Amino acid sequence: MSQPPIGFKEWQVVCDALASGRQSILLRKGGIHEGRQGFSFAHESFFLFPTHFHAQADHVREGQVAVKPEWQDGDIVRITHHAEAEWAITVTDWPKIAALEPLHLYTEATVRDRFDWEGKGMASGSIHIALVRIRQLAEPWEIQYTPRFGGCRSWIQLPVPPANWRENSHPVLTDESFSALAETIGLSPLKTPAP
Repeated sequence: MSQPPIGFKEWQVVCDALASGRQSILLRKGGIHEGRQGFSFAHESFFLFPTHFHAQADHVREGQVAVKPEWQDGDIVRITHHAEAEWAITVTDWPKIAALEPLHLYTEATVRDRFDWEGKGMASGSIHIALVRIRQLAEPWEIQYTPRFGGCRSWIQLPVPPANWRENSHPVLTDESFSALAETIGLSPLKTPAP
């Protein structure tokens, strides 16, 4: 039996960076509703579910941020991209995190705040990183927003996706570009996502 489709909630501006190939890593500490164990990259295959966090422009160094209200019941969410995590690790060495700045659009203060935050099973002085391969769906997948997608958590279960979405999608980066990027990161995967 196949796993239910999973969505990863991320700011729209970051989803845009992933979709354009500008960014191929995710940095996450977790939300207040992640559960007792806290956040982990528990899924290696997931759709990007964009959110409209009102202050995201204050937390990124670049990108177009349109200020919109967060999704309301009945709104149509357009899912346009899927991610496969090549690897995921927890890093506790701040200089290694700081060295990744060219590879993402978060401000240093945003990353540092996440790194230093402690709570919900997550220790101060750590952050989770995943290297992701992004695929663009041939056609946007439109989902009606319901309250079950809400809350400050990263992972949500989605309805059944369109048939043959994977076969009809294509990678944002070529194999060569993605391999070159992976080599520049310089982190060894200490832990892989759970299947």
